[in-house]
Amino acid sequence: MGFTDIFKGNQYKSELEDLQQKYNDLQSLMTPEMQNAFSLQNKIRELESSIQESQKTITGLTQTISEKGATIAKLNAEIDNKKSQIIYLDDEIMVQEFGLYKPQFSFANALDYKEKLAEIRATQKFLIKDKRAVLGNTNWQVNGSYSKGKKMVSDTQKLLLRAFNTECDELVAKVKYTNFDSSLNRIYKSAEAVSKLGTIMNISISSVYLDLKVKELRLAFEYQQKKQEEKEAQKAARAEMREAARLQKEIEAQRKKIEKEQTHYQTAYDKLLRQLEQTPDDADLILKKTELEGHLSDIDKAIKDIDYREANQRAGYVYVISNIGAFGENVYKIGMTRRLDPQDRVDELGDASVPFNFDVHAMIFSDDAPALEAALHKAFEDRKLNMVNTRREFFNVTLDEIKEVVKKNFDKTVEFIDVPDAEQYRISQKMKQAHQ
Repeated sequence: MGFTDIFKGNQYKSELEDLQQKYNDLQSLMTPEMQNAFSLQNKIRELESSIQESQKTITGLTQTISEKGATIAKLNAEIDNKKSQIIYLDDEIMVQEFGLYKPQFSFANALDYKEKLAEIRATQKFLIKDKRAVLGNTNWQVNGSYSKGKKMVSDTQKLLLRAFNTECDELVAKVKYTNFDSSLNRIYKSAEAVSKLGTIMNISISSVYLDLKVKELRLAFEYQQKKQEEKEAQKAARAEMREAARLQKEIEAQRKKIEKEQTHYQTAYDKLLRQLEQTPDDADLILKKTELEGHLSDIDKAIKDIDYREANQRAGYVYVISNIGAFGENVYKIGMTRRLDPQDRVDELGDASVPFNFDVHAMIFSDDAPALEAALHKAFEDRKLNMVNTRREFFNVTLDEIKEVVKKNFDKTVEFIDVPDAEQYRISQKMKQAHQ
């Protein structure tokens, strides 16, 4: 450090000491009020300075937030775009995500759907042959040659159309209720993919051809639905035929049994009449005659009942049954049978396909059993467990509600069993508790 620097340092120090002395002298001259005001002024300057710094910080943060918001908005837009491109292939997701399908066609039977499918596929082939299935730039050039350019466009069109058709064919072949929405989405996305891949040559699937593919998917799905519906109807018809055959067999067996009893009692009665001719005042014979006449009268009534059941196709039993071990509380099956012994039908329903036997809550004989059954089904139409297959006759209702509908549609007294035995279920529950 030089002499000049030392001199300047001492000079600055001396000036600072003078200023400090003057400041102290001025402070000593100030009244307490003036000193407070001066202190307040200093505080205000400090606060103003702090406020300015804070405002600068806030301005900076606001700008940062704005920039971040723009970035987030951009990312959200990108996420939404990616989501719209996602095709769900996971079975569990598709089962939960599908919507209710609204039929677009109303053909009477599956054959009509099949014929319409063949018609649409023939139209697609015609559009391909007529070069109207896929569009493209016909003025494309390769090395200055239009013919080479045209061939390149044509080859690319064929390649992309083949890929599009392959994916559509796979979707049509596997379409079902739970994947229809995703399959339809994939067709549109596949057409979009063709347009993106063929951007340079303006290649894209024509709207007419795309509409035909969508119609094909809808028809294929509705065709499957109609086939299933007809299959269910045929199954029900076969069940009715088996039921009718069982009934006829039961009637024939019962008639044979009763006629055999009738022959037995009639023979005994004829023999007794001959004995009474010899001893008309025999009290034992007279009592026996009364008993035999009662038996013969019961047999005549039984034969008339069988004749009536054979002649009247609508007579039968409407049953109300439950299976709390299989379906829980307040779930009832309401069905009908024309069997002579309706319990046989209930026993069949409680076979190995359910864990426990059904319990009978009511067994109602009606001259028009189908009408009573239909009235009950209609009353609880919105309470079906299976809303698709109307032949599945399980309803989520209370027994009191069933009683009320029966009362309105049946003019005779019906005995209901309110609490089911559910013997095997209840014992099983006790056994489980004992093992815990």
